[in-house]
Amino acid sequence: MFTSILTLVVLSFLLTSLLIFAHKKWRVNENPLYDDVELMLPQANCGACGYPGCRAFAEALVDKKTLPGLCSVSSSELQLKIAQRLGVDVGSQEKNVARLACAGGNNVAKHHAHYSGLKNCRAASLVSGGSKNCSWGCLGLGDCAEVCQFNAINIDEHHLPFVNEDKCTGCNDCVDICPKDLFSLHPMSHRLWVACKNLQSGDDLLDNCEVACTACGRCAHDAPENFINMQNNLPVIDYTNFQKTIDPIKRCPTGSILWLAEDGSFKKGSDAKLIIRRSDKALDCS
Repeated sequence: MFTSILTLVVLSFLLTSLLIFAHKKWRVNENPLYDDVELMLPQANCGACGYPGCRAFAEALVDKKTLPGLCSVSSSELQLKIAQRLGVDVGSQEKNVARLACAGGNNVAKHHAHYSGLKNCRAASLVSGGSKNCSWGCLGLGDCAEVCQFNAINIDEHHLPFVNEDKCTGCNDCVDICPKDLFSLHPMSHRLWVACKNLQSGDDLLDNCEVACTACGRCAHDAPENFINMQNNLPVIDYTNFQKTIDPIKRCPTGSILWLAEDGSFKKGSDAKLIIRRSDKALDCS
C-alpha cells in the first residue's frame, strides 16, 4: 500500500511539473487592452454586433477586426470613447430592428377557441397551432416581450407586440423565440413593410382577419418595376432595389402593406378599411 501511495505522489509531482513547464514555455500573453475595452462595453452580450458576447467583440476591436460603431447597444459617446482609446475610427452601421409580420390584433382577427394553459405562445402553438382562425397570426401572449432584455417590446391593448425602435438593438432574441416566425431583423431604412404572413388568397380571408393580405397584387402593380413581386400569395419587397416610395400602399384594400414612420406610427393607403373597433372581435366557434 505504501508503494502505491508513493507512486501516486511521484506521478502527481511529475505531472504538475510538466504542466508548469508547459505553461511557462507556451503560454500566450493576452493583450491587457482586452480587459480594458470589455469593461467599456455595455455587458449586454446580446450578439447584435455579430460576435458571441462583449468579450469576443472587445478582442475583435483591439485586434482591429471591427469598429466600435458596430455595437448598437452603446451610446455614441461610449463608441467615441472606445475609438479614442484604441486610436481608430468610430465606424458606423445602419441599425437593425425587429419587425413583426402581423397586424392581426384581437380587434380585427377572430379566434376559434379560448386557450387555457401556460400563458406563452410556444405552449399555445402546440394546441392545433393556437386559438386564432389565421394559423399564421400572432398569438399575442408575449414571449417576445418577456425575452427582450432591453424592454423594447410591449404588448398593446389588442394583444399585439409593438417594437420600440429606439430601444431595440437587433439582438435577435424575439426572432428566435416566436413559434410563428413572425419577427425578422431589418435596417431602419426599410420603411415599406408587409404586416402579414398568410399564404392563402381571396376575400374570404377577411372573415378571419380584417387586415389580412388577400393577394390582390395591387401593391406589386403600383410599385416601381421589379420592386415588389408576388410569391406564395404574398408581396415580397426587393430591398436590394429599395426605392423610397409609398405608392405600393395606396390601393391596398386591407392595409396589410404599410409605411412605418420613424416615430413608431404607421400609415395605410387611402383605400384601406378604417378600423375603429376597440374591443375584441367575436369568437368564432362555428
